[in-house]
Amino acid sequence: MNKYMTGYFYASLLFLLSLSAFNANAREFVMSYDGFYDRLKVVNKGDFQYARVNFYISDIATNEACAIKNGTILTENNEYPLNFTDSAQLLLPFDKQLDSDKAVIVIEPQNPEHDCQLKLQIEANEFDDLAFSKHALYTINEELDELLTDLSGFFVSKLMWFLLPEQKGVAVTFKNPININDENVTCEESICYFDVDDNWEEDSQSFGEISNVLKVTPWIAK
Repeated sequence: MNKYMTGYFYASLLFLLSLSAFNANAREFVMSYDGFYDRLKVVNKGDFQYARVNFYISDIATNEACAIKNGTILTENNEYPLNFTDSAQLLLPFDKQLDSDKAVIVIEPQNPEHDCQLKLQIEANEFDDLAFSKHALYTINEELDELLTDLSGFFVSKLMWFLLPEQKGVAVTFKNPININDENVTCEESICYFDVDDNWEEDSQSFGEISNVLKVTPWIAK
């Protein structure tokens, strides 16, 4: 495994942020909507400009995207189409009525042999009018750290803080392999790890074009 853990948090988040899911049969992946709603509610209640919690379906064996053939949101009396992307990201509505109606999410993978799992990822991937600078990464880093804490809940963040993973900075995924010459930055192919310092808050130094950035995720120290 890469020595850097950059957004999925594996066992920690599986414990802290687990969502109920089960296979209805070999072709279907079924999850309760209420778990999604609870996480989306945290984001909507917070003052987050960039940080988001996104949901993906991945293959358990390879950790690659589990391509989706069809998706449906079901309640006792209604059925709605599920929106998703080619990268198997679930585009779920934040809907209190669906939560009240005990909705479930039903997903049919394109490959019926895939054993799929839900992957929760805290990330920033929309950068409207944002410069790719130290100041911007400081802002995003603060938001991602705050969202991780908020999602963990009061019990863990206040009473069992030692279970929380330590966020060292941010991991930036680029469209192409890149190298950045800075003592606070380590690059591996198309991902660079930024050890964000407090003095970056007022630093406008640029790292390049924001258009080259695909996403920013927390960099978790082991």
